[in-house]
Amino acid sequence: MERINETLKKLAASPSFQERYERQKRQVMTHPEIRAFISEHRDVLTDEVIERNLAKLYEFSTQSKECTQCPSLEGCKNIMQGYHPELVLVRGSIEVHYERCPRKVLADERKKSEKLIKSMYMPKEILHASFAELDTEGDFSGRIEAIELAADFVSNYDPNKKQKGLYLYGKFGVGKSFLLGAIASELAKRKVSSMIVYFPELIRELKNSIGDSTLNEKIERVKKEPILMIDDIGAETMSSWARDEVLGTILQFRMLENLPTFFSSNFNFAELEHHLTYSQRGEEEKMKARRLLERIKYLAQPVLVDGPNRRR
Repeated sequence: MERINETLKKLAASPSFQERYERQKRQVMTHPEIRAFISEHRDVLTDEVIERNLAKLYEFSTQSKECTQCPSLEGCKNIMQGYHPELVLVRGSIEVHYERCPRKVLADERKKSEKLIKSMYMPKEILHASFAELDTEGDFSGRIEAIELAADFVSNYDPNKKQKGLYLYGKFGVGKSFLLGAIASELAKRKVSSMIVYFPELIRELKNSIGDSTLNEKIERVKKEPILMIDDIGAETMSSWARDEVLGTILQFRMLENLPTFFSSNFNFAELEHHLTYSQRGEEEKMKARRLLERIKYLAQPVLVDGPNRRR
């Protein structure tokens, strides 16, 4: 131990070590936040205490605060990625505590929001949509109305009140699905859970679930979601089973419970009724189609989404 102590003494006495030490001390003592901290606690922080805690102060001085020295969360330069330092006084000694930085807070909130959006078969760009990204340029009154109604629903949503969803219809590629994703994202920011499903794939999965005893469980999950968004209704291959046992069951429950439901489709109401009337076997069932359409009308307000095809 004596040899080690002697070595440390010699190292501390060397000119290069002293020069480096003084340079680091100057860096610490000229740091504006450290100076403010010392000034605030001057009655406790004597020169001796400061000297003893110089290593902690130096650690603080080398870290990025409020993300000012970091290009991104992934590029964080700090000891703990996503956490920035705070100087605290604990029993007369200086300590460095680490709290989440602004970028880390935003990233964590985004993850929480994403967990509130349940989805089935929807692309990521739809789930990450936001109102800020919606295109409002051009003379497309239907599109503007759809966005305004969507924003109004989000700002006024109250689970204890009856509220209609929207039936967004229009041509291919005008942004109907994107608008549904934006509604889900904005609701998540308000800590409101929702589910968005691509209807043709949902029907395919439910067909495959008939044999493994999970069909009823999956239908229950969809029909009871606080806010449900059915994307691309009318694009599925229609069968009496899909119309009556799946869609009819889901919409009947939601109508009785007054659960907000949104739809997107390439069909207006008249075209959707025609689609629902004829099964893939060619069976014509007008009354069943009309009954189902009445449930959709009860649940959602129709609004035309116009504009150019953004998929081209």
